[in-house]
Amino acid sequence: MRELDHAKTGMRIRQIRKAKGWSQEELAKRCGISLNHLGQIERGKRKMSLDTFSSLCRELETDADTLLWGTMQTSDAMLQNLWKVPQGQDSGSYAMYVRIMKSVADIMGNADSFADTGMGT
Repeated sequence: MRELDHAKTGMRIRQIRKAKGWSQEELAKRCGISLNHLGQIERGKRKMSLDTFSSLCRELETDADTLLWGTMQTSDAMLQNLWKVPQGQDSGSYAMYVRIMKSVADIMGNADSFADTGMGT
C-alpha cells in the first residue's frame, strides 16, 4: 500500500483552488474551517479529518483519488477490472456471466433509442 504524502495532497488542493481563482479564505469559508487550518493543510503540516477532506472534495468538485494520489482511476480501468475472472471461479460459468453482463450493457446503451420507438413502455 502506498504511503500518503500530505505535502503533495496539500499542493494538489492549492493547485485546484488557484485554478478556480479562489483565495484560501474563500475555500476555508466554503468548507467551514479556519484560514490557518487550510494553510497548514495546503503546506502538508496538518492532517485533516474525513469531514474536512470530504468538504474539500465537494467544494473543489474533485474526487478523492485526484487529491490523495494525483490520479483518477478512469471508469474504463474500473470496467476492465470487472471483467477479470475472480480467483477460485469456474472460468466457464464466469465467461457466461460476462456475456450476460455485456448483453445487458448493450441493451442499456440502446435504451434511449428503444424508448423513443414507444416499445420501451
